[in-house]
Amino acid sequence: MRLKGLFQKQQMMRTVLLSLIPVTLGSVYLFGWRVLTLMAVSVLAACVAEYLVARSIQKEKTRITEAALVSAVLFTLTLPPETPYWIAVVGIVFGIVFGKMVYGGFGRNFFNPALVGRCFIYIAFPTQMTLQWAQPFTGFPGGFARFMPQATVDAVSSSTPLMTFENTGEMMGLDRLALGSISGSLGETSAVLILLCALFLVLKKVASWQIMVSTVGATGLLSAVLYYTGASTLPPEFALLTGGLLFGAVFMATDPVSAPKRKGVQWVYGALIGFITIIIRVFGLFTEGMMFAILIANALTPLMELKAKDWADKRKAAVKEAAA
Repeated sequence: MRLKGLFQKQQMMRTVLLSLIPVTLGSVYLFGWRVLTLMAVSVLAACVAEYLVARSIQKEKTRITEAALVSAVLFTLTLPPETPYWIAVVGIVFGIVFGKMVYGGFGRNFFNPALVGRCFIYIAFPTQMTLQWAQPFTGFPGGFARFMPQATVDAVSSSTPLMTFENTGEMMGLDRLALGSISGSLGETSAVLILLCALFLVLKKVASWQIMVSTVGATGLLSAVLYYTGASTLPPEFALLTGGLLFGAVFMATDPVSAPKRKGVQWVYGALIGFITIIIRVFGLFTEGMMFAILIANALTPLMELKAKDWADKRKAAVKEAAA
């Protein structure tokens, strides 16, 4: 089979990939060209995994969905800068196979494959995923002149802003959080770049702004309530700019397959993600919360969609009965 006919064309997925260019370039500036080699390995592993599973099922006319490319790129951007290549391969293969293909492939999966893969390696390899973080490059040309950062530091002395806050109570400046010159996962640090990508996706009508707004709004609301009532020491503005919240709200929660289709359900879905994220961050063991919150909401989406349909049908029946 020629390479041209190997992939199933999906215009929406191409638009998502296009939107990820600024975030990817930003991650290269912060963490070096190794970002692209790690991404290439993940993309190759995702394509091979999807092709082999699809081939074993379909036998003929097997094609790789371009959604697999999106999953691999998003998965890579959620990884720490120095993630070993083999862990990236294990994670994305697990995500593609057990988060997507076991349900029948594209359009049938309940969970976001990229997050399924990240969740698996987050639990299976906690040392590589949570205890060592590379310091980003600063100044010009930054990582564009280097392959990868040299200094690696432990989670106590210098880690992600959220982990540092949890361990020491020290908060990083909002300007650094907005620009992204902080330790963290490859594509989750720069709020400015992520928001620009969000605007592009909304204008292209590829991602639901209702999910983005409700996720961010619920996160800010609950964190503000807990902070100003003294139940939490996590300020709402800090909660919104850390822990991959914006990246998850823009790229992960809005996945067109695992996210709900009904507008009303999208508001509930996003709010659920925001609330669960803060509950896990404040009262749970894990500092992030966003990844688990989206997967929990993914699991509840079919039920929420079904209930919404039942309520809509009952309202229509009531209107017809009243009119009669």
